Amino acid sequence: MLTGLFSVLLPSLLLLPRNTNAGRTLTSPLGPVVDLGYAAYAGNTTSPTGVESGPVTFFGNIPYAQPPLWELRFRAPRMLNERAVTSHVDDARGWGPPCIQRPAVVGIGTEDCLKLNIWKPTNATEGDKLPVTVYIHGGGFYYNSPQGFPMNTWVAQHPGGVLGVSMAYRMSLFGFLGGSAVAADGDLNTGLLDQRAALEWIQRHIAKFGGDPDNVTIYGESAGGASVVMQLVAYGGSKPVPFKRVTAQSIGFGPTRTQDQIEAAFASAAAFAGCPTSGKEAMACLRSASVGALVSAVNRVPNGAFALVIEGLSGFLPDLPSRLVAAGKFSQVDFVGGHCTGDGKSFTAGKPQDVNTEDDLRKAVFSRWPGVSNATIAKALALYPAPGAPGSPFATQYDRASTMAGEIVFTCMDWFVAESLLAKGAKNVFSYTWNAPDPAIYATTPYRGAAHTSDIYYLFEGTNPFGNAGNTFTPFNTSEAALASEAIAYWTSFAATGDPSSMKKQASPTWDTFVSSENARRRLMLERGSDTATNSGMENVTAAEIERCRFWMSEEVTAETRI
Repeated sequence: MLTGLFSVLLPSLLLLPRNTNAGRTLTSPLGPVVDLGYAAYAGNTTSPTGVESGPVTFFGNIPYAQPPLWELRFRAPRMLNERAVTSHVDDARGWGPPCIQRPAVVGIGTEDCLKLNIWKPTNATEGDKLPVTVYIHGGGFYYNSPQGFPMNTWVAQHPGGVLGVSMAYRMSLFGFLGGSAVAADGDLNTGLLDQRAALEWIQRHIAKFGGDPDNVTIYGESAGGASVVMQLVAYGGSKPVPFKRVTAQSIGFGPTRTQDQIEAAFASAAAFAGCPTSGKEAMACLRSASVGALVSAVNRVPNGAFALVIEGLSGFLPDLPSRLVAAGKFSQVDFVGGHCTGDGKSFTAGKPQDVNTEDDLRKAVFSRWPGVSNATIAKALALYPAPGAPGSPFATQYDRASTMAGEIVFTCMDWFVAESLLAKGAKNVFSYTWNAPDPAIYATTPYRGAAHTSDIYYLFEGTNPFGNAGNTFTPFNTSEAALASEAIAYWTSFAATGDPSSMKKQASPTWDTFVSSENARRRLMLERGSDTATNSGMENVTAAEIERCRFWMSEEVTAETRI
């Protein structure tokens, strides 16, 4: 079995004779060149508008592993031949192609997508040792691509200089096909292994761009936030991680599938692709199948069938992430975790007028969590007093339902990771809530408030992702621009020093650590304000919210939610 092959081979590969580019200077009429020895890339220099610092050079479509085609389908990413020496300069001025999405369309996206993108200050050179920010995109592990998350503003704005990196990774059937046949003749969670391969490539090569491999921070939102957690708990914390800090935004995943569900999804996919439904014959057929056959399988198997797989003790993901966190089986890092105040409203079935009774609430919340027992639901309802009951903070059943839907994972998972890091002795632990709506989402569904993904609208130049790697960008108004600039300053300051306030905007409040001197739990609420200043400020996490989060993160309940 090849589980974790890339990471297993990496230490020995690093001992092999390396290429050298000493004494040579490669140039290109296309743009500035970074020479890695085995490859050289010409980038594109731009000057982002509306930011204080200097020009940024972009390098895109850089392979970080061999194309995962044919015999390499459903296997861990294989390392490139990095001992070669080249005198050719590749054009790296454009984006790499997106990975195949769901719904899948032949010709949109490709299997040969294991590419990354790098932004650096144009004047950054090897030896500068600038902090490195790495973004892992979300999209439910079945759609999206780096193109919707440009990092040039992060790099241009930060006064001390940082690098930005983003990566594509295999998704849906291509990245998360599971089952005993895959375990016997392939690798599980190859999408997560792709992410780790990209992070290992950064360790080997980012210094050539002016970055510091010893000061890498990974970021992600939704499935990207889940990916950050998976990288944190990888191998049960038994192996060193290729990063120093993490920022997990609106951590979203689950319920993780059972083995029976995984086997059923494999059999369905194989059948739709015209292959045997079990054994080595199935894997051989799937590896030789046309892209069109696999695209058909992706579209015909229900959405959500291909996602994270629990592998067992020797695997990348040996247990449910919540269990690994609870057991302290993760790497100690600096941490920022938070969520949007409307995350739960984005995952409550129906509109406010559709949720009027407790039966409505049960359907609106727990249709997403079919493994949750009636006994657990009854306990949850008692923790969330009905509207009108003494002490209830909920004005309507919809408010009650959406709070519950958000806290099951999006709100309470970041609290849980923060608490577990504190228990392990971590010091630089910070928390936040995002209370500024994405105006494009708000215009169509105002009842969702600061809906899921609202934060990425501000962090990535007004982006609104949609299916098949498509994105739109909406120009900021002045108050939106003020919050965007403030948030990017916090996010990049954390990467530079472990303290999001170290290079904050002058008018921005100080972002205090998660634990105050009075031992209360504190977080920053980010919110729009005027054209020149935001309304952001620190707030306490209430005792009632902490009690509810202890419930959702308890071993008894996570065994049912499977997060």
